[in-house]
Amino acid sequence: MPNSETGAPERSPDRPRRTVLTSLASPTLPPRRNGGQILMQQLRIHGTRRVFLVPGESYLPCIDALNEHKGQMDAIVCRQESGAAYMAEALGKLTGEPGICFVTRGPGATNASIGVHTAFQDSTPMILFIGQVGNDFYEREAFQEIDYRRMFGQMAKWVAQIDRTERIPEFIARAFAVATSGRPGPVVLALPEDTLWGCAEVADMPRYTRTHSHPGQADLQQMAALLEGAERPFMIVGGNGWTRDAIRQVEGFAERFQLPVGTAWRRLECFDQRHPNAAGHVGWAMTPALRERIRQADVVLAVGTRLGEATTEGYSVIESPMPRQKLIHVYPDAGELGRVFAPTQAIVADVASFANALAEVAPSRPLQRQGWVAAARQDYLASLEALPAQGPLSLDQAAVIAARQLPADTCITVGAGNYALYPHRYRTYTGPGSSLTPTVGAMGYGLPAAISAKLEDPQRTVVCYAGDGCFQMNLQELGVALQYRVGVVVLLFNNGIWGTIRAHQEREFPGRDIALSFVNPDFSALARSYGGHGEVVERIEDFAAALERACAFAQSQRLPALVELRYDADGIAPGETLSGIRDAALARQRTPSN
Repeated sequence: MPNSETGAPERSPDRPRRTVLTSLASPTLPPRRNGGQILMQQLRIHGTRRVFLVPGESYLPCIDALNEHKGQMDAIVCRQESGAAYMAEALGKLTGEPGICFVTRGPGATNASIGVHTAFQDSTPMILFIGQVGNDFYEREAFQEIDYRRMFGQMAKWVAQIDRTERIPEFIARAFAVATSGRPGPVVLALPEDTLWGCAEVADMPRYTRTHSHPGQADLQQMAALLEGAERPFMIVGGNGWTRDAIRQVEGFAERFQLPVGTAWRRLECFDQRHPNAAGHVGWAMTPALRERIRQADVVLAVGTRLGEATTEGYSVIESPMPRQKLIHVYPDAGELGRVFAPTQAIVADVASFANALAEVAPSRPLQRQGWVAAARQDYLASLEALPAQGPLSLDQAAVIAARQLPADTCITVGAGNYALYPHRYRTYTGPGSSLTPTVGAMGYGLPAAISAKLEDPQRTVVCYAGDGCFQMNLQELGVALQYRVGVVVLLFNNGIWGTIRAHQEREFPGRDIALSFVNPDFSALARSYGGHGEVVERIEDFAAALERACAFAQSQRLPALVELRYDADGIAPGETLSGIRDAALARQRTPSN
């Protein structure tokens, strides 16, 4: 089969095609299977229900083996490898089980690398399988050959190549264990052709067992004493592994110890923001009141979050290496504790185990911090009111309307860009599955993630917020929504510029904007060309009805629906304009420095 771009064959035409053996050996021995059959059976054993792929001849035996698992394991054929990898990563976020992605060698692996990087920085369990040249051609720079250990070495938890067919079960079991243990993350496995076409009589491995890390009793007692002695404690939750039970247990703990609770940057699903202790979204573009509250805190309890650059606003709200606040840092990977911050107390525990242990932890005396919690809550509720905006289409009002109109359990997905600040600020998230966002700031993520979420839970409303630039990085995945009847809704923010970069440009080089604008297609017509619903909104008065029509179409027809918001690019973020940024920067330039 020729490569679609180069016209070159993916396999050398004079190489013999390996024969798939289907006969069984002695009844007392495992059946004789080729590598593709063995591999796909292991995925079934380890609980895989869905794989995302862009087909390639380099792993053809795996594709063929899908025939043996119809009805138990769905194959979602994507349009580009980055979309496939994003879908797998999103599934890993949603379920806590490794998202599975298959791509071909060379260009396919390169395209998929953005999903691996996202999974690494977002601590998402994921396994990427890559077709590889056979060992008989290896190290000759054969067609599309890459050394994946070197390519992915710093963006994956483990990278390996399976060189012997009989070792496939061993490698797959290890991949699942590594991807889910400690700090979860991606695993990359290269599959040489001779490994997949080769046959072996090998036993299947049992389903992997997830490991957990638990806090000790002494850890809990020390933590309780630190919190009890605090005047202005603050709790930040983040990371992966949260369940509704874990959130409920943390809610009870926060009530007993009178703690305001913020969610780490883009970890909005880690706490039910309807709870009276919820204090808002911590990180870049947080409200001034929330920023000051964390600065004033005397104890910070961080659970599941690394407290990265985004959450700490460049390590300023919580300073590295020595925080002003006493820091209790709870994290599942001991290697992360003490690496960036010197904590007052470090606890090695995953969020589910830690939350479960909190049931027995209570203060030894009555606390008097209700006012501290109530003030944080009131500041958060005030931030949900739409800020004033100019022009006929206020994005602030549109975001508030969407937040009130969409069901409480709606899954909101975003990629990256200033448009994402609107759902981050105005949407009240309700727990696991209510938000899918890449903390790594990966553009093009929102649409593939929305498709993955809707495939996982077809009855749930799934809405992708997307900038015009972000959307065009993976818009081809609308073909997946069409093919598999996936009724996602897209709210597309069309301002014709790379908005985030333009804002930075005006801040640093005011009045010298260049190379940041583009001409867009008619996105609503594009959605209709994929069998979906599309319409344009240019006035806030028309938005609520358009959103209602889009949601009704997506749910009833099981096809994508898109609402294109056309607005003045000057309104760049909640309460902020490009002209205001530019004027402030010019004023600074005119002011002599001391």
